[in-house]
Amino acid sequence: MSDTASTRATRNTPDRPLVAAPDLLSSLVPLLAAWVPRQRWFAGKGRLITGFTLVSATELLPCSANGSAPGLLQLLVRTQQNAPAGRTPAADCYQLLLGVHPALPPQLAPAAIGRPAGGPLRGRTIYDALLDNRLCGLLLERLRMPGRIGALRFRREPDSDIPSGLAARPIAVEQSNSSIVYGDTFILKVFRRIAPGINPDLELPRALADVKCARVPAPAAWFEADAAEDGGEATTLGVLQPFLPGSADGWQLALNALSVRADFTGSARALGHATAEVHTALAQTLPTTELRRPQLEAIAARMNERLDATARAVPVLQPYRARLRAAFDALAAVGHDGRSWAAQRIHGDLHLGQTLRSAEEGRWSLIDFEGEPARPLGERRRPQPALRDVAAMLRSFDYAARSGPAGSDPWSQEWARRTRDAYCLGYAEAGGLDPRSAPELMRAYETDKAVYEVLYEARHRPDWLSVPMAAIRRLAAAGERLEGIDGLGGGAGQSSGDSRWAPSPRSSASARYSDSPGSADSTGSDGANGRG
Repeated sequence: MSDTASTRATRNTPDRPLVAAPDLLSSLVPLLAAWVPRQRWFAGKGRLITGFTLVSATELLPCSANGSAPGLLQLLVRTQQNAPAGRTPAADCYQLLLGVHPALPPQLAPAAIGRPAGGPLRGRTIYDALLDNRLCGLLLERLRMPGRIGALRFRREPDSDIPSGLAARPIAVEQSNSSIVYGDTFILKVFRRIAPGINPDLELPRALADVKCARVPAPAAWFEADAAEDGGEATTLGVLQPFLPGSADGWQLALNALSVRADFTGSARALGHATAEVHTALAQTLPTTELRRPQLEAIAARMNERLDATARAVPVLQPYRARLRAAFDALAAVGHDGRSWAAQRIHGDLHLGQTLRSAEEGRWSLIDFEGEPARPLGERRRPQPALRDVAAMLRSFDYAARSGPAGSDPWSQEWARRTRDAYCLGYAEAGGLDPRSAPELMRAYETDKAVYEVLYEARHRPDWLSVPMAAIRRLAAAGERLEGIDGLGGGAGQSSGDSRWAPSPRSSASARYSDSPGSADSTGSDGANGRG
């Protein structure tokens, strides 16, 4: 453990000798080095962990060696990993919530990490605390009672009502974070890969709550770590939000519709309404800006950099690189004739798995505003064109069509085309910029999203790589023909110069549109474009 980490841990928790023990981390390193790389939320797949540094340690429940009660230890650790020559080694920070038990009960055996051979926890079993309902319940109690514990601060909205004693139920599906449902009332998202600053999944829903946008559940409580330096922002570690029982996620609804060859255009159009309403509310409550030639060229340059990096990591992408670059070059050229585009805060990782439709009203909600976890936090908090979210959702409809029972048969692809068109129509009806009026932006953002999907699937779900590669082939074949936008059907060649489609940072969406009933029912989701 570094001197800095040791000093901070000791300063924050003077009454906790365990977290101040100089050999705490070193005694856990052999266990963590084997366990951390196997976790779904670990971002450094394929690179050897060469060490850990302790950032902070907090004892949320005393880890006593006596008796049979578990303890709860919260750690922020930074990993060191090797890297290819000429590249900076990765040093990501992760949040670990570790249970400490003298004798682990049989039902928790799958959660076991191991038993340290030395150090202050020698002889006790260390395990994943978020698989222990009792320790998950303790986290809820901490959130109910705001205040500081060691290096952590627990906060709560003044008007939130959080009952005591709600049964905890960890969500078993693998995600890039960890989630716990409490009764049928709340869901706690615990962030795993940590970056200094407020997480958009707290920042944006709170901002939307301020303007009474009912499309997004408002946070009830959260916990955070102190800023690393004076004047800095605290680091968000977890957010508690209302759980929406009986709601079905859009990914499973779409798959259900595909399985019975049912129309989904009514649901897609209503989802377009919901997306536009959220975008309008974000533009009303948070700063907006204009992207002109320098900014558009910079965005295109970053897209090209991601393309090159992905092609190096996933060689199957190499043959398409030059033709995909045409989409990014066309985006850079948009500003050459003086055109500009509005930019604002957006969802940042919108897909069907980030949407929920209520069973009774058929009303859509948007969730999970963290953005793409693989991208730096500063980039995720940067204002961007709202059409980036739209492009991502269009990719998700394509994912669903290719993942359904019929795969990529003509009917499924026609289903995707009609569904994408309906979503765009709904988005424009509710006050958003018609996506078909901005072909350069849409094609560039769809291409960038497909490149991201290729890297994601290659790393996490190789058997799904064929889905984004099908889009890559289509987009590459389009070359410089901007009218051949992936997935926009009729109207894609609409002139950007038509005054009816002028971009605006604050398009009016005061008229509310009632959601159309969908065509299917069920549950599901997380991943590159929908599945967990």
